[in-house]
Amino acid sequence: MEIRKPFIAVIGAGQVGATTAQRVLEKSLCDVVLFDVVEGLPQGKALDLMQAASIEGYDRHILGTNTIADISGAEIVVMTAGLARKPGMSREDLLTSNAKIVRDVCLNIRQHAPQAKLIMVTNPLDLMTQLAQEVTGFSPERVFGMAGVLDAARMRFFIADRLGKKPAAIDAMVLGGHGDLMVPVTSQSKTEGKPVRELLSTEAIQAIETRTRNGGAEIVALLKTGGAFYAPASAVAEMVRGVLRDEKLVCPVCARLSGEYGLRDIYFGVPAKLGKNGVESIVEIALEDQEKKALALSAQKVRQGLDEIRKLMAKN
Repeated sequence: MEIRKPFIAVIGAGQVGATTAQRVLEKSLCDVVLFDVVEGLPQGKALDLMQAASIEGYDRHILGTNTIADISGAEIVVMTAGLARKPGMSREDLLTSNAKIVRDVCLNIRQHAPQAKLIMVTNPLDLMTQLAQEVTGFSPERVFGMAGVLDAARMRFFIADRLGKKPAAIDAMVLGGHGDLMVPVTSQSKTEGKPVRELLSTEAIQAIETRTRNGGAEIVALLKTGGAFYAPASAVAEMVRGVLRDEKLVCPVCARLSGEYGLRDIYFGVPAKLGKNGVESIVEIALEDQEKKALALSAQKVRQGLDEIRKLMAKN
């Protein structure tokens, strides 16, 4: 089976990677190369997905492979490989392990897919995206991370659930680092043109903001043996669509800032326009004073994490 251009390569055939491939195929966006180091894993999932094609009605192809050179020629590479934090594992252990994985994979991406756009999904997202850009040496607009689309989708659902509306009818924006210090921008949240603040109490909005920040942790606590993968895969597929179809799609992504929002030389969650070149521009939106302060605090936390990871990488 021949993979047709343009195609994307997904690194990591775990839950997020395989479901991303599924979303891309079912939306008929492009062919997919699914890579993993575990023998048989990407091949088995690729075969399973191809056997679903006649039922789901897609005619896109997927190749499962353990050969990294098969990503050559990919329009987009999606990096999902990495470890989840396990019981007894320190934050330092997780940072060190995932930094090594990202570094090794990005060296291969630089070698085999030097013209690709790179979408990072591996956590801690902001730090791994910055590391990926530094290791590949790709221009910053070609390296960006998936976080804000997912976080905003979670917030849209929580608002819709409270209001009894369809999630697609809700507009929401989440900025900042992907984690506890993300910044739900409630001032921008609307439904059918009406500000959400006019429809919900302050207490309800605060509860939604807290639940948004803890969105991933809530799912981990329920599953006990893993994390979210359906919604993250949908978020990646939306970003892939924006790039492949040159849609000029404006959505929150982890992008490198060069003075926007008063920040420079840092990968951070902000609204950006996605097109055929990757991040084609950063979109600056009006923020309230409290939101500006929360964003500055989040950026400070990300910078501390960058300092930490660079020290750990120097040791290893």
